[in-house]
Amino acid sequence: MLTRHLLLVTSVLLLSLCTYAQDKSPHKYGKVTPDDFKTKIYSIDSSANAVVIAHIGSTELVGNSKGWFSLEFKVYKRMHILNKNGYDIANVNIQLYTNGQSEEKLDKLKATTYNLEDGKVVATKLENKSGVFKDKLSKNHVLNKFTFPNVKEGSIIEYEYQITSDFLFNLQPWEFQGSYPRLWSEYNVSMPQFFYYVTLIQGYQPFHIRDQKNRRENYTITDVGTSMSTERYNIASGVTDFRWVMKEVPALKEESFTSTLDNHIAKIEFQLAEKRDPLVYQKIMGSWPDATKQLLEDEDFGTVLSKDNNWLNETLQSITLTSDSKEDKARKIYSFVRDNFICSSRGSIYPKQSMRDVLKKRNGTVAELNMLLVCLLRKADITADPVLMSTRGNSAMYSMYPIMDRVNYVIAQVTLDDKSYYLDASEPYYGFGKLDYSCYNGHARVVNKSADPLHFSADSLYEKKLTSMFFIYDKDNGFKGTLQQNLGQFESAMIRGKIKNKGRDQVFADIRKEYAAETELSEEKIDSLTNYDQPLGIKYDLKLKGFDEDIIYFSPLFAEGYKTNPFKSAERFYPVEMPYCMDETFLLRMDIPEGYKIDELPKSMMLKLNEEGDGVFEYRIAASGDAISLRARLTIKRTYFSPDEYEMLREFFNVVVKKQNEQIVFKKK
Repeated sequence: MLTRHLLLVTSVLLLSLCTYAQDKSPHKYGKVTPDDFKTKIYSIDSSANAVVIAHIGSTELVGNSKGWFSLEFKVYKRMHILNKNGYDIANVNIQLYTNGQSEEKLDKLKATTYNLEDGKVVATKLENKSGVFKDKLSKNHVLNKFTFPNVKEGSIIEYEYQITSDFLFNLQPWEFQGSYPRLWSEYNVSMPQFFYYVTLIQGYQPFHIRDQKNRRENYTITDVGTSMSTERYNIASGVTDFRWVMKEVPALKEESFTSTLDNHIAKIEFQLAEKRDPLVYQKIMGSWPDATKQLLEDEDFGTVLSKDNNWLNETLQSITLTSDSKEDKARKIYSFVRDNFICSSRGSIYPKQSMRDVLKKRNGTVAELNMLLVCLLRKADITADPVLMSTRGNSAMYSMYPIMDRVNYVIAQVTLDDKSYYLDASEPYYGFGKLDYSCYNGHARVVNKSADPLHFSADSLYEKKLTSMFFIYDKDNGFKGTLQQNLGQFESAMIRGKIKNKGRDQVFADIRKEYAAETELSEEKIDSLTNYDQPLGIKYDLKLKGFDEDIIYFSPLFAEGYKTNPFKSAERFYPVEMPYCMDETFLLRMDIPEGYKIDELPKSMMLKLNEEGDGVFEYRIAASGDAISLRARLTIKRTYFSPDEYEMLREFFNVVVKKQNEQIVFKKK
């Protein structure tokens, strides 16, 4: 019987393909001429510091000396460094997979720097042994890295290498896009019919070529039976050669309001799904119930939750001694873990220490703190389960298949009277049932027998902020006023953390910096500082000086509002992903200074982002008698905007910024 152990990871997308097989990159290793240095600016991006001329890879399944199969992954890459700001492209990292006993093999590495000197091409080669350094990234990943020698402005650099892997699940992905423009990016993969890989393609760039061809190939393998005898098999199989090419791919750079570029970069990935005829059929693709079942049976995860944990009795009794309902118990247990434990690290879903040690040491990872929370809740006879998720900044989870590499966070679900609450005891400044916006990154799964699906959408979050200012004018002392603010959930958490780390005085010192130098703040107060279920309230008095000029320019929004447009790029190649919806209201009532008249007053306006009103900016200002009143409100009702909507969103904020920075002009009578 033909058997091999393979990692269970899956994803799916079927490709419709068309043929342009005659189109190829003209670049080959070592073929660099003086003409190649002539281009100083590339039309794809006139401001680029470096350009990838060609990036070509291939993966083929080949027979090996062990009588089984290996993956051969070959890479060629040529780059042109245009100025010193592009030197970082000369740093190369090559990652290899290891299981602790064997490791993928890197060989046939060549790297050369080419410079044009006195009209001639001068090549400087990398010394393979002395120039390549090796670092262990994690239990399963090793990094080989090197830097090209003799790099200068105008250098052309190129390298090639081969990775041979016995880990058949690790069919290499391919990124067609990166931090520099790519003129030609190509990937070729040969897939025999007896190993079925499903394919995931993402990104917003069109393919220049998507091609496939079918052929036949013969393989010879050896199966080791239980009697330790060897038997050789000849396999005739169909093979499909896939080819994917993109041309003139723009750079993908980090911009504001992005969850992670990993979700948007143009790339292709593969997951091993099945072994098929003529091999003995084996399904490798798992499901979410399969994955959570394995976790529940895992000694490092599920058994931690299923134990009696009687050592928690004393602690639990002290927490819930005065509680008269399950909800009150749940709130007190959550507050106990949140307020008395320190989060030591994030990123792993597996506890590194026992729950008993977490309780004793009063610190732990995100997973450890939230699993201790689940243990305490269950001990109190409250329904609770861990929840697997991926946070913003990490690649989003797939809803159909459990690709565990994308799971990086564990929170707790507690059910009270058929209503579910989601808790994260590692975040010290959030109330019961509140999560940081980083948790709202799409699909998640409850770790129970049915692997209940969840969806955490940023559209469900509303950050509301209300600012009220009131000023009266005194001829001898100028303007005196009061500001009151009710902050949103996330700004409240940020301010609480800032007070914890830097002190209350620093918070108000930072607020003072937002005002003109002539402004004095006093009577500073903060409400609900330790009541995390309520938003923070900030209050202080202001005194404005300098009202003795013939003409006075006055900014009615003071330190509030946008000073610059958060969307600076002229175009955007991937979506805008705001962390939450927003609703910001600013109210002002102020006296007109005695002896002055209004020379200029901004005009009122109402602006809609689109016909659906997904964004609305309202600016209402009026002078009545001796006073001016202003109401400015900005609402954004959804968080996701496609690249096609970017220009509309950018122009909307251009108007908002311009309007919020308009001034009132007072002139002496």
